[in-house]
Amino acid sequence: MKIKIIAIASDHAGYNLKTKIIKYLKGKNFIVNDLGTDSEKSVDYPDYGHQLAREIEQNKADIGISLCGSGNGINMTMNKHKKIRSALCWSEEISSLARAHNDANNCALPARFIDYKEAILIINAFLTTDFEGGRHIARVNKIAY
Repeated sequence: MKIKIIAIASDHAGYNLKTKIIKYLKGKNFIVNDLGTDSEKSVDYPDYGHQLAREIEQNKADIGISLCGSGNGINMTMNKHKKIRSALCWSEEISSLARAHNDANNCALPARFIDYKEAILIINAFLTTDFEGGRHIARVNKIAY
């Protein structure tokens, strides 16, 4: 899959890292749909996770990137959506495996536990790894029921 459009969303804890990631992605000529939040003012991550999930479900983005403090809350929120396979990615290897084995369509980042450099390594792994298919297809098909 050729990734062109990336939707991104965060809560207040992920706001600063999100703004740096957007700048990086735009510099790599991706179309980036920033779904918020727009400041460090406290907000509820489910509001942004559901919005990002809908963006992917409606094919308005090829993949998503979500951020909150631990990455867990926004990841759990997104995985409530039937067409979403969001993976909490805290390392380059986990990110690559999420795409290769699970066909993940959202990369959830723990903004309070990784720095910008690590975030970029994780995102690059996510963007450049293809789903392997094969033995993983049947497993992925069992996720949404």
